[in-house]
Amino acid sequence: MATAVGARTRIFSGVQPTGHLTLGNYLGAMRRWVVTDQHRADALFCVVDLHALTVEHDPARVRRLSRQAATLLLAAGLDPELCTVFVQSQVDEHLRLSYLMECTASDGEMRRMVQYKEKAAAVQARGGSVRLSLLTYPALMAADILAYGTHEVPVGGDQAQHLELARDLAVRFNQRYGATFVVPRATLPAVAARVMDLQEPTSKMGKSHARTAGTVYVLDEPDAVRKKVLRAVTDSGRDVAYEPEQRPGVANLLEVLAACAGGDPQRLAGEYDSCGALKKDVAEAVVEMFRPVRARHAELAADPGYVDAVLLAGAERARGLAKPRVDAAFEAVGLRPMK
Repeated sequence: MATAVGARTRIFSGVQPTGHLTLGNYLGAMRRWVVTDQHRADALFCVVDLHALTVEHDPARVRRLSRQAATLLLAAGLDPELCTVFVQSQVDEHLRLSYLMECTASDGEMRRMVQYKEKAAAVQARGGSVRLSLLTYPALMAADILAYGTHEVPVGGDQAQHLELARDLAVRFNQRYGATFVVPRATLPAVAARVMDLQEPTSKMGKSHARTAGTVYVLDEPDAVRKKVLRAVTDSGRDVAYEPEQRPGVANLLEVLAACAGGDPQRLAGEYDSCGALKKDVAEAVVEMFRPVRARHAELAADPGYVDAVLLAGAERARGLAKPRVDAAFEAVGLRPMK
């Protein structure tokens, strides 16, 4: 496993196993982790399975999707010789530090989180009961990040508010109890940081959407990818123009193409005289981008012992990195650390 060297930057990021990983997950985070982050920093990448418990869930599905997510991270190209890949619930320090973060945060801060408001409203609209853990989820996310002395957190635009809270909590804790945590910063990809739903281009493409027609999954068969992209909503008009506010559907396709094949969305718009031609090129670009990932996933899924070994070693290293800092935080607030 990779180890920190001197003042080498440390990166932490994670993915929730609340659904099958999507094109948005891949372009917004995973590809950057593979191509850039694992090579330039001491990087930890985590399947944050505890976060999947904030809403009603099927335990068997959480286990299955956690396994699939970890396997896909490796299939995408994360190398356990370069970075640390692990599952959150296998490292106790996340939960230990989460309670200290709850004791540092305020009720008002939690209730101002946009994702809490949106998810709570969706649960209530279905007649469900909102779990307390949905409200306190940002405290656990802060613990995920701060436990490792993280310098940078590669996040999508929808997580920027949670990262800002983690920064505030680190500063507040340090001011109250003494210097304990590194104050992390967010890093955002330049293009396709937030891939939108192909059928509802004003909404983010999500893993757990009830309607899947507008969501492209990493493990979708090529024909399924083509069908979804070719049926994408492209607003009124047949011409192609990069106007995110006026024509979000076309803009989303241009941003996806730019992220897949390289280029600038504005410049790419000038190369097409119809949305149909644009959709065909986007579909093929996505299919080809995912082809090696799907093939490698099939190989790894057939070798579960290897994946288990990677995750076990990753959890051991993560625990070794987190425990000293979490113990120090316990001592700072007046508690006896675990020995």
